[in-house]
Amino acid sequence: MAKLRMKKIELIAPLTDSKRIIELLQRRGVVEISSIDDEELEQTNVTAVTGEFERFRSTAAQALEILDREAPEKGSITDMFGGRTEVEKHDFGKQSLQLEKTMNAARDIIRRNRIISECQAEAAQLETKCDMLRSWKALDVPLGFKGTASTSAFIGSLPGQYTAEEIESFLPEQASAEVVSSSKEQTNVFVICYKEAAEETGSALRKNSFIPLSENSRSTAGELIADFAKRREELSQKAEEAVKGIQAAADKREQLKFAVDYLSMRKDKYDALSSLGFTESTFVLTGYIPEKYCQKLKLELEAKFTVYIKYTEPGEDEDVPVLLENSRFSAPVEGITKMYAMPAKDDVDPTPVMSFFYYLFFGMMLSDAGYGLIMVIGTMIALKKFKLETPMRKTLTMFRNCGISTVIWGALFGSWFGDIVQVVGREFLGKEIGSIAIWFQPLDDPIKLLLFSFGLGILHLFLGVAVSFKMSWSGGRKLDAVLDTLPVYLTVLGVAPLAAGILTDVPQILKTIGTYLMIAGVVMLVLTAGRTSKSVFGKFFGGLYALYNTATGYLSDILSYSRLLALGLATGSIASVINLIGTMPENKTVKLILLIVVFIAGHTANLAINLLGAYVHTDRLQFVELFSKFYTGGGREFEPLTVNTKYIKFKEENIND
Repeated sequence: MAKLRMKKIELIAPLTDSKRIIELLQRRGVVEISSIDDEELEQTNVTAVTGEFERFRSTAAQALEILDREAPEKGSITDMFGGRTEVEKHDFGKQSLQLEKTMNAARDIIRRNRIISECQAEAAQLETKCDMLRSWKALDVPLGFKGTASTSAFIGSLPGQYTAEEIESFLPEQASAEVVSSSKEQTNVFVICYKEAAEETGSALRKNSFIPLSENSRSTAGELIADFAKRREELSQKAEEAVKGIQAAADKREQLKFAVDYLSMRKDKYDALSSLGFTESTFVLTGYIPEKYCQKLKLELEAKFTVYIKYTEPGEDEDVPVLLENSRFSAPVEGITKMYAMPAKDDVDPTPVMSFFYYLFFGMMLSDAGYGLIMVIGTMIALKKFKLETPMRKTLTMFRNCGISTVIWGALFGSWFGDIVQVVGREFLGKEIGSIAIWFQPLDDPIKLLLFSFGLGILHLFLGVAVSFKMSWSGGRKLDAVLDTLPVYLTVLGVAPLAAGILTDVPQILKTIGTYLMIAGVVMLVLTAGRTSKSVFGKFFGGLYALYNTATGYLSDILSYSRLLALGLATGSIASVINLIGTMPENKTVKLILLIVVFIAGHTANLAINLLGAYVHTDRLQFVELFSKFYTGGGREFEPLTVNTKYIKFKEENIND
């Protein structure tokens, strides 16, 4: 329905024009290049070149990340809608000449960041050492002190808590102990003895799990702590200087963004060159292009280059990519289709099929006109004010359309921020305002809304079955189209009034008609569903199995549409509770203030929660209920060579824009 017809392109041109032609195709973004598998043509290995571009791009991206962290760019929440910066082609060329300076600036930023990291790492190590040395601060001898000419000293720790007397109790008489500090876990001790008792003293200490101090310095703990503090101050100043140097390079931000995109483009271009076939004087390019762009691209290439272009139909066994193009009404929900799967070769594009019901179901689930107005106003402002990228524009357009549907359903059900109209009239104007619903209020008659939801569900499912009918009919399987569709319609239409009679009064004539339709559908299913089997028993039991699948499958599918009722009631009920909370105080002034605060906070939260719920469950109704009736998916999305950039784009529009 809305898949663009693809052509296979074959292009032959002089070797000297290869890079310029690839650059033009990259800016146009309408050709997907395929790798050439022809032994008579040579191919070029660009791994080293693309690897170099990727290394430079990573350097620029890393520098930009550092710059964003140390010198954040000032911006607002609206900047996210601004899209990429537009550049003229000649400005692009000028900026590319400054690439070497930009890369030098990037390396300098990375070097300064490395200095910061090294300073922080060394400072952390010094802090750890200071923490350890503080327990030795009371010791007034150097930590590496081993004794004098006539004495030997031992500095270290014993596990557990000891007093000097307890330590001296297992030492020789010639030894003396001093407790420097102690805790339940360990005791830091200084032991001194005569030279002749050194071996015996050391042995006694080792028997009690003595651990010598690892710090071997000629300074005391206090002196080392002071030295480390001074060094940490030096490191801090060095890191601050490096940070200032990075912040001073903030004016290089745009150049770095350009470098990231420029190098990405160069890498993509050389990747494309690796897919070409070469002779001594020419190159050959093959790929796919949407038919609607063929003539325009051919005229432009022939006007600028000496080139031969041939368009042919792809073969039946070729993996042809898929590109969707829909009306302004349906295009915004193309992303929903892509989220599920691209259409396969024999599939139709389900986007036009589901778009109307997508907006319909979304609005019915949210079903508050006040919330819908917020969606419409917010998305319209964004669409008018900002230069949006195509994906963002489509997304906002989809939510705008969903918002319009929500306003309509909210007005039909009389929900404007819940029952705020009635609350204001009753609490502040002294007037009782009745229902403002154009149709009815769901809370007053939920069964009516439930049956209506089931009715919409049946129409939704029948739409999927109708698409399946068209696909079979167009494929030449006309008998299959009728026999696979008509029994389902008859059976479901027949059961519908009988099942509705359980919940509400249904005219007897409708029940009678439903009974006959159901019988006709069941008979057709049993007699025709197993027609592919060769045996009589196979045909009969195949029909019974199809009847069972139809009954259980469509019953569960139709019941799924009760979520239209559930989410619609949830939105309105929560909104009414929010309004009730805001009017609890007796004093009117306090009541007004509280209502304003609760109204803003409560309805914001309610909108956010139910907006997400409506989005998720509307998607589910398309994916599970509708798509299962006709859609296979599994196609490959069209991926043309294009300017795949993050920060910049050419003002020169692509052909497909």
